[in-house]
Amino acid sequence: MSLAVPTEGGPAGALQRLWQRVSEPSLVRRGTGWTLLVFFLIWAALLSYAYIENRKYLAEAPGLRQFGDALLLALDETPDPAHARAIMAATERWTAIRRTQDKRLGGIVLYELLDREGGEVYASAGWAQAAAAPDRPERYWSYDRAGTHWRLQVLNPRRTGGAFLRYNARAFLPYLLVAFPFVLLAVWLTVRASLRPLQQLARRIEERPSDDLSAVGVPARYRELKPLVQALDALLSRLRGTVARERAFVQDAAHEIRTPLAVINAQAHVLAHAQDPAERALAETQLNQAIARTSHLARQLLDLAALDRAGPRCASRVDVAHWLRALLGPAAQAAMREGRELSLDAPDALPCSIDLGALESIVQNLVDNALRHGVPGSMVAVDLRDADGQLLFEVRDDGPGIAASQREHLFERFHRGAEPRASGAGLGLAIARQAALRLGGSVEIVDGLQGRGVGFRVRLPRMGDKQIP
Repeated sequence: MSLAVPTEGGPAGALQRLWQRVSEPSLVRRGTGWTLLVFFLIWAALLSYAYIENRKYLAEAPGLRQFGDALLLALDETPDPAHARAIMAATERWTAIRRTQDKRLGGIVLYELLDREGGEVYASAGWAQAAAAPDRPERYWSYDRAGTHWRLQVLNPRRTGGAFLRYNARAFLPYLLVAFPFVLLAVWLTVRASLRPLQQLARRIEERPSDDLSAVGVPARYRELKPLVQALDALLSRLRGTVARERAFVQDAAHEIRTPLAVINAQAHVLAHAQDPAERALAETQLNQAIARTSHLARQLLDLAALDRAGPRCASRVDVAHWLRALLGPAAQAAMREGRELSLDAPDALPCSIDLGALESIVQNLVDNALRHGVPGSMVAVDLRDADGQLLFEVRDDGPGIAASQREHLFERFHRGAEPRASGAGLGLAIARQAALRLGGSVEIVDGLQGRGVGFRVRLPRMGDKQIP
């Protein structure tokens, strides 16, 4: 027994595509929704305005006063009670029919007609009960006026605010429904025309080759498109710079790693074929040096690549002074074995929140750079202190120093300088500067020790203690 699986071209696939199209966010649908909301607000505003105006009109009840004055004027034309009673009966029947036909009106109008002496000539059924009710002012508008022959009293049922709102809410709705398609069509045409320049811009970008990072090159005629085009041009400019740096980095890295690999290959060949023990020992020494240089270069390349990647800083709460003493301990012992001196001047404790990985890159590369270019008997001084809420870290030496003409290129990648004794790949200072920039700080060149050598001063902002628990 086999089960039929619906394909993308079948009814299920068509329904799925239709659902995706309907459920996909759309600016036209968004504009339609806002139009509906505007119509609802217009409907509510008209209803509120009509309600307020109606309350003002009913507060004075001019319609009842005008109607009562007209009826009393007609009654004053006859002094005959029978004729007056007939007029009142006809008027009550007419108003009852009229109020039944008009759905806005509710209840029956009640009348009472008295002669000059106060005798009752005519009274509606239920007049006595309504007139004596304690809530009469809340239920009825009253009219009471005397003419030449008669005194006329009228009780007109009040129309409640709820009834008024219900009726007018239904009354306004058809007008809005008739106007809605025309307004919606105008909104749709407006949105469609407004989005056409944006769609043209999208097509221009889509038609570009995948490796084309030049500026968009589309003149932004409309003010709303200018920020988008400017942002795209700025993004493409940053991407061009990043790609250019990546290419240069790869080329320089390939060039730098080729030399130690060639040395490893040559010395491995010598080590494999040498018969003289001295020759084998020399080849082994040079092979180990080339391997160490390659390993150091690979580690620096990885450090630099990690620092180049943008990402959140991983800060931790640490005593920087204690941490720095532990970090420089092995380096100080190695310096002593080579006849050099590495000293540290730091407070007993300096707690703060900082990215230790980036800080370690700064310390190791600056100290290694100072020791690498030093001579036996030289001195390297490391200083750590707090300066106005910043970490101030200095590494100074009394070595051969750096010529002023070379200092502006010191932080460039793969720059070794003009010193013949220079070793390494020329990445240490570049890594230190990149790490300092990642921490929001800076690196500057300062004078060395005792008027000799060179120094580097690093300023790093201390992160707020509240950021790290």
